[in-house]
Amino acid sequence: MNTHPAWILIGAGLFIAAIGLFWLLGPSLPWIGKLPGDIAVERENVRFYFPLTTCILLSLLLTGIVWVIRFFSK
Repeated sequence: MNTHPAWILIGAGLFIAAIGLFWLLGPSLPWIGKLPGDIAVERENVRFYFPLTTCILLSLLLTGIVWVIRFFSK
């Protein structure tokens, strides 16, 4: 793997662009954050929300992407 600073900047830029794309398209994906297993508690003065299932699925997706990239970079 080439560790030239330019490759690190390109990778960081792609990562930031992916976050921006997700942020832009997030509201049009109504199922993100509302999956079974996501924890939501609403009381009179307190609202607590933890997207457990969404976090697990995103972790699996990102792990798969990193695994494919590392597999083909060898």
